[in-house]
Amino acid sequence: MTRRLSLITPSGRLTLGNHLGALRPMAASADADAFYGLSDLHALTMPHEPAVLRTRTEEMALLLMASGLEPAALFIQSHVPAHRSLSYLLECVAHTGELGRMIQFKEKSRRVGASVRASLFTYPVLMAADILLYGASEVPVGDDQRQHVELARDIAIRFNTTYGRVFSVPQAVHPSAGARVMDLADPTRKMSKSAGDAHPGSIFLLDDPDVVRRKVARAVTDSAGDVSRDPERPGVTNLIDILEACGGSATGLSGYGALKSAVTDAVVAELEPIQKRYRELAADRTYVTEVYAAGAARCREVTAPVLAAAEAAIGLA
Repeated sequence: MTRRLSLITPSGRLTLGNHLGALRPMAASADADAFYGLSDLHALTMPHEPAVLRTRTEEMALLLMASGLEPAALFIQSHVPAHRSLSYLLECVAHTGELGRMIQFKEKSRRVGASVRASLFTYPVLMAADILLYGASEVPVGDDQRQHVELARDIAIRFNTTYGRVFSVPQAVHPSAGARVMDLADPTRKMSKSAGDAHPGSIFLLDDPDVVRRKVARAVTDSAGDVSRDPERPGVTNLIDILEACGGSATGLSGYGALKSAVTDAVVAELEPIQKRYRELAADRTYVTEVYAAGAARCREVTAPVLAAAEAAIGLA
C-alpha cells in the first residue's frame, strides 16, 4: 500500500483552492496508508498572534474532518515530538548554502525585512523531518513546495550515504484536477489562505452563500465577453476551471453574468456539505479531540523507531 504524507500550515483560513487542489484528492486516496496533519510548528516561522494560531488550528482540524479525510489519518504536528527531534539531527546534515537557495525563504525574508526568524531559514529541514519520519513514498505538493521535497530527498540521500541507510527517499506527486485555483481578484496569483480574511480574491471554506456570491460577482474577467478558456484571459479561464472542478459546465453559457451565476451555484453546492459537517463537529468537540489524540498516538508509534534509528546511526548513545 502506498504511504502518503501531507501537511497544511494553519497560517490562514482554508480556501476553495485548498479544497479542490489538496483536501478533495486526499479524501479520495482510499488506497493509501495516509498521514494528514496540521503543521502548526511551521506557523511559528513568521510573526503571529498565539491566540489566532490556536483558533486557526482548531478551525482547520474540524475542516479536515468535515472535508471527508479519514479520521485515523489525522494528526497535529506539535503533538508528535519526533518532528522536532529529527529536525535537529537533519540540521547537522543540511548545508547553509542549500537552505539559502530556498525560494520561499528569499520571498518571505523580503516581506519580513530585517527581523527574519532563524526558524524561517531552517524550516525546510523541519519539513524534511516531517516527510522522512513516515517513510512516505509519495508527498502530494503544489509547485511552490517542489523545491522543499527535493531538499528532503537530498538530505535523505546524504544521511544514508554518510551514516548508513535509515530513510526512504520520497517522491513529490502533483494532483492534476483542480490543483491550482487562482485568486479571483488577481488571477495571475494562486488563491491563498494567508491573504487575509477580508481579501475578495479568496473563497474560504466557511464563507456563506452571500459572501461567495459577492466575491464571484467581483471576480476579474476582461472585455471580450465570450465564455471560453484562453491562457491570455486568466480571469475567465479561472472561473471556468472552478466551475468544472465543482461539477458544473460552461457549455452553452453566454456572457459573464451567466458564467458567474453558474460558478456561484456550483461553489455553494460544493461547500454546503462541508459546512454542514463542520457545524456538527463543532458541537461535538470531545469526539474531535479523541480523533486527534488517537492520530498523534499512531504517529508516535510509527515515528519512534525511525528517530531511534537516526539517533543510533549518527552516533548518539
